[in-house]
Amino acid sequence: MLKKPTNLHKLPSEEGVASLRILLVDDDTFILTMISAWLEEAGYEVKTSETGTHAVYELPHFKPHLVITDLRMEDMDGITLLKEIQKYNPVLPVIMLSGKAQISDAIRAAHQGIFEFFTKPIEPAKLFDCIQSAINQVGNYREEIEFAPEIIHRSSVMANLLKQAQRVAKTHSSVFIGGATGTGKELLARAIHRASPRCDKIFLAINCGALSEQLLESELFGHEKGAFTGAVRKNLGLFQAAHSGTLFLDEVGDMPLTLQVKLLRVLQEGKVKPVGSVDHVKVDVRIISATHQDLALAVKRGEFREDLFYRLNVIPLYMPALAERREDIPLLVNHFLALQTQREDLASVRFSPEALEYMMSVSWPGNVRQLQNVVEQCTVLSVSPVIPLSLVKQALQESETRLRTLEEARNEFDYHYLHWVLRLAEGDVNHAARIAGCEVGEFERLLASYEINPIDFRNPQQEENTAPEGSGIHLH
Repeated sequence: MLKKPTNLHKLPSEEGVASLRILLVDDDTFILTMISAWLEEAGYEVKTSETGTHAVYELPHFKPHLVITDLRMEDMDGITLLKEIQKYNPVLPVIMLSGKAQISDAIRAAHQGIFEFFTKPIEPAKLFDCIQSAINQVGNYREEIEFAPEIIHRSSVMANLLKQAQRVAKTHSSVFIGGATGTGKELLARAIHRASPRCDKIFLAINCGALSEQLLESELFGHEKGAFTGAVRKNLGLFQAAHSGTLFLDEVGDMPLTLQVKLLRVLQEGKVKPVGSVDHVKVDVRIISATHQDLALAVKRGEFREDLFYRLNVIPLYMPALAERREDIPLLVNHFLALQTQREDLASVRFSPEALEYMMSVSWPGNVRQLQNVVEQCTVLSVSPVIPLSLVKQALQESETRLRTLEEARNEFDYHYLHWVLRLAEGDVNHAARIAGCEVGEFERLLASYEINPIDFRNPQQEENTAPEGSGIHLH
């Protein structure tokens, strides 16, 4: 029997702040009712599910901060549910309960990345302590709202990304942000800096593809007066200027190989040598890098140094394309409308339902940046308070002409998406097809059409060390 709790842990009341959401899964209705009553009395918002299938359905709708599940259930056991949860959100903490657990069950759950494993009957105090510990490790739910307010979203894919970014922000590790042009990689980098221990220090950014090799070297590492023609004064460089702070290297994939060697040396030694100087200067800088390129593929082609790649790619994050987060489009449209009307002191306008529906259906190859440009153009050109579909189509046609055709944009998205999925699956075509949600045969035809070889994405040790059956992403 489960014991009745005493001295329940109350959440601090805070007006305007929703309570923590907990998804509780158990096919025993008595236990489900009992534990949910405990949690609700403690101030948590609880959603109950009697089956794992229903729990998977509730994940994107309820968006829990924590899941508590039974191990033994008829339609889907706890381990299978855990794998589905990790597909939805790899950092969502899961507490597992079992009335007939063996040591092997606990070990298996631990290997799969469970946060904690308890046998029934469970002491309420232990359960509440574990819940608090899990929430503290993942990050306070109230901080999610404040972490990156400028990244407008309601999609689960963005919510999950921001939770991961919020966790890594508290470390000193280098972060690599992948994603297509216009997705907002620098916004994420700035949010990470603000939430880091270096938040009171400077954040500097540079586009490595926008400068010549000589100028980029000078901007990064500095130069002495007279080091080269035009060097009329001493320049400290961004590494010294960002000392104790954060340096964001955008489009690092465009950096010339000769500069990659020098950047690697700075990261290894923690010292920078300005151009024309004989002395080295110690620097303490956190590096956040980003690029729209597939750096892993660039390494295989010899276009990017492998040792530098691993130095930068300590913690990888992926900024999704706008086409991967279509449910965010209405929020973004309203946000950009408000900014534009306020900036230009215009009358309030809105998009017609047909126009908004159309905007949610197109591919947006230029991502959020392109969406903002289209909204601004439509706002300025509209002669009525309701922006019609025709004006949106006109703006999109002009935008597509400046960027690329719809077919080219789709092909580019497919190409990068296939690479991303294969990297995630380490070259396992069957696993990659499941992630992509398509048949293996269809996935293989896509790979062939883009001349992508899955072998290129396999771990060198994969042939020797086969992963145990059912292995999944681990929560850390």
